[in-house]
Amino acid sequence: MQSSVGSRAFQNARLQKQARKQAEVLLPAAIKAYREGRHLEAQTLCRQILKDLPNHFDALHLLGVSENDCERFDEAAAVLTRAVDLDPRSAEAQSNLGLSLFRLGRYEEALARHQRAVALKPNFPTALTNLGNALMHLRRFDEAITAHDRAIALKPDYGDAYCNCGMALLLSSRNEEAAQSFDRALSLQPRLLPALLGKGLVSMNLRNFDVALASLNTALALKPDAAAVIAQRGRLYQQLGQPKKAEAEFDAALALQPLLEPALCGKATACLLDGNTVQAICASNKVLAQNPNSEVAWGLLGACFALQGDIVTAIEHYDRALAIRPDYEDAITKKIFALDFLPGTDFAELQAARKYWWDAIGSRLPRQSLGERNLDPERRIVVGYVSSDFRDHSAALGFMPILRHHDHMQFEVIAYSCSPLKDDTTDCLRAMVERWVDAWQLPDEKLAERIQADKVDILVDLSGHSAGHRLGVFARKPAPIQVTAVGSVTGTGLPTIDYLFADAVTIPPAVRHLFAETIYDLPSLITIERPPEIAPSPLPMLRNGHVTFGMFNRTDKISEPALKLWSKLMAAVPGAMMVVKNGSMSDPLLRDGLTARFVAHGIPADRIRCIGKTTRLEHLQMFADIDIALDPFPQNGGISTWEPLQMGVPVVTKLGDGPAARAGGAIVKAVGLDDWVAGDDDGYLAIALKHASNPSELAALRARLPAQVANSEAGNCDIYTRRVEQGYRKFWRDYCSGASTK
Repeated sequence: MQSSVGSRAFQNARLQKQARKQAEVLLPAAIKAYREGRHLEAQTLCRQILKDLPNHFDALHLLGVSENDCERFDEAAAVLTRAVDLDPRSAEAQSNLGLSLFRLGRYEEALARHQRAVALKPNFPTALTNLGNALMHLRRFDEAITAHDRAIALKPDYGDAYCNCGMALLLSSRNEEAAQSFDRALSLQPRLLPALLGKGLVSMNLRNFDVALASLNTALALKPDAAAVIAQRGRLYQQLGQPKKAEAEFDAALALQPLLEPALCGKATACLLDGNTVQAICASNKVLAQNPNSEVAWGLLGACFALQGDIVTAIEHYDRALAIRPDYEDAITKKIFALDFLPGTDFAELQAARKYWWDAIGSRLPRQSLGERNLDPERRIVVGYVSSDFRDHSAALGFMPILRHHDHMQFEVIAYSCSPLKDDTTDCLRAMVERWVDAWQLPDEKLAERIQADKVDILVDLSGHSAGHRLGVFARKPAPIQVTAVGSVTGTGLPTIDYLFADAVTIPPAVRHLFAETIYDLPSLITIERPPEIAPSPLPMLRNGHVTFGMFNRTDKISEPALKLWSKLMAAVPGAMMVVKNGSMSDPLLRDGLTARFVAHGIPADRIRCIGKTTRLEHLQMFADIDIALDPFPQNGGISTWEPLQMGVPVVTKLGDGPAARAGGAIVKAVGLDDWVAGDDDGYLAIALKHASNPSELAALRARLPAQVANSEAGNCDIYTRRVEQGYRKFWRDYCSGASTK
């Protein structure tokens, strides 16, 4: 008689045998269903096998692969982990588990699995390109490209590997090679969505915007709900200067995938441009909640704090971005800009930040090889101006007078316009130059080649490190002489830029050794276009019975030390009003935040008036209501210091520790108001109090100031331009002299 234990063992063996036989039928059916895209059926069959044979490797593997395809990556990872535990030597299972972990953002774990797969099967193209993808997300780009190249060598018709290699090349800023890789992928698989997206991205980098749009449109024709592609089309519209279209695309992408990082970052950018800081903060924080290593989101959040005047926190966020990606140019540039707003930052620190850009970005760019040219020191000089601000922009008010008054017998002038935005100011500027080049669709390399082909003798940067700059062009040195001027007179840190137009007040001789450029002094660091005809206005305090101070400037320039001093001034002048005018005051968060800061210093809210965006004519006319303008610090006004002076409103300012902290004083001194320039806070307060208590003197100054400004060397645009041209001629003569002795 058989024992009960033996009977159970026999029965289990029989059941196992039946299950294995059933699996032999079910597994081919599951494979067939999977290959035909019937994932639910394939998964059901696999689970039916696993119910009786929980350690059936092939069923686990197929189930995991199907779950991957259905984008259920957590489930896929769990199932495939069981599979590789059963058979650790399966290269295919290791690679597929790596793919699941990759899709979950667990890149280090994914890398280990792909490395194991390649170790088990060195000639495994899929594992190699997956290995490359993991390396790419760990920012190991050279290794990633090598892995993809190995996959392609093993399988020359592997479209996915070409596409993946293109992405790694794209992130390495090897754009031309990336474009070739995406083109090869599309020649093999014309409907490969990631390759179409990649071609759109690299075409944006190369400023081939028509090609970019065509690629993204093709991708969306294949898959209209591809949220990642929609988001990138939004980015493209931003670059094309079409903000409404861009925001609509970001909203559409977020409707499909509410946490899609590129769409959230695009939305944050759009909100910043639209003056909606609250939504920009919200979008940035959503990104960081899911990806704390998003350098883009940290940069955007920094910009949000900078707009609120919290420069310390803004710089902390830029530093977080740079800790993640040390060559993230947007964060480098934003930090450079923000440091000019940070109290206590001196010349050395400011120039060190600019040198960082050169070390991380500029020094890595190839130099142009300059051809032979006519070295006659007295011939007509070809001057090229590079800017993204040939339009209605404050910077244009600084360089328009130079273009307007150039001596075209001595200088041939070319404008390289680097923005798609155009308006009436653009048309006006275009008429002032011999040649106009719409350069906004030319990448830095191509623009440098164009400048060299145009035989430009002196190339002038009008932006510094401000938005839309093309310092990547200047780093390539396409002209024998390069100058930076007007837009941001703070130095660039580029040893390839020879001269910086400034003045002895903005950059004192004692600190000039800190600059990469040689400083050339003008009557003032910048001049300004003559204002439209506006009737003179009487002193407002005579009719109001109280003093009205004004600050018509960027509100992020209102540092805490400046606001504290202004509040002390307001407290010392009974009934005094403060008018703050800037487009940012249309944003309720910024407007209410600024008012609250004054209230925190004891100034009632009803003594603070905030005005948002207006036309420039309305902006200038509003100075009729201002008695005394207050220059912010440490970032002074430039054009916004000139404007009140032209309208007869004197400006109280003080000299600080960097170029931007001395610009206001330089301008005020240049028009003969030396006694309005203080050396410290006490002096600033004393100047304001003195003039606020002497309305008759203030009224007399108001009456004579517009003419005094217009007749000064700094304010007379014709004289100022002659001084600029004298500089150009000296630079050219020195260059010719030096070149002829070599």
